Amino acid sequence: MGSRYGGLKQLDPVGKNGETLLDYSVFDARRAGFEKIVFVIRRDFEKEFREHVGRRFESRGDVGYAFQGLDMLPDGFSVPSGREKPWGTSHAIWCAKDVVTGPFAAINADDFYGQEAFSQLAAFFKSNPGNHSPASFAMVGYQLRNTLSNHGSVSRGVCDVGEDGCLEDVVEHTKIESTADGISQAEPDGQITRFSGNEIVSLNFWGLTPAVFPMLESEFRTFLHDHPADLKSECYIPTSIGNMVEQKLAKVHVLKTNSTWFGVTYREDKPRVQASILELCRAGVYPNRV
Repeated sequence: MGSRYGGLKQLDPVGKNGETLLDYSVFDARRAGFEKIVFVIRRDFEKEFREHVGRRFESRGDVGYAFQGLDMLPDGFSVPSGREKPWGTSHAIWCAKDVVTGPFAAINADDFYGQEAFSQLAAFFKSNPGNHSPASFAMVGYQLRNTLSNHGSVSRGVCDVGEDGCLEDVVEHTKIESTADGISQAEPDGQITRFSGNEIVSLNFWGLTPAVFPMLESEFRTFLHDHPADLKSECYIPTSIGNMVEQKLAKVHVLKTNSTWFGVTYREDKPRVQASILELCRAGVYPNRV
């Protein structure tokens, strides 16, 4: 919903011809070999999304929709009275279980991940048929210092990567920001967690298979059981994936990318994003219209 941004940033144009960040992600995904696009949205802005975004892609290829609703819950659970906010990214991906039938990339609609990142993930899927046990997933990782905003704090899944290049743990950190004293996070109790900036972080660019859906349901059930009346807590995909790794249900290969990331967490980020995209178009990475 873009609470910090002040509106539906997924629909905000940043390209020369009115393209959104999502346009560039879909363009990169298609040229990397991904064939189907599934939008996970809320029903309350379905009409606006289909008119302003969906229709542009429906004429170009296979497009599907999944809806993340408050009432989309596993059997035995109900929505707490007063809850208005969606349940988070784990829930969003789980809601696509009836639409996604093969290996897939899961991304945020308001982040720019870069051409190389999609190509790396496509290559991973080609070399990993998806019938492994434990399940074989992937995550595209970025350096923390390259993922910050100049206009406020951000949330990042900070990763511990083993010598085999696979994810060992991921911890979701909120309110990370760059200050005169370096990169840090202020804990609610006043404690300061400091970062070097070299940490590999998750920006919710995951390479998953349908094997993840029953695992996500199990994670979501545990979350709902532990937060029965919480009106704002969210079930984050980095935390869910981290739990799967810890339980040895999944092995997650970390694909470190040189792609440039940028996003529009805050409205003040937009001019930088627009300038960066214009520069990439001038360099021939993207056509003037995608």
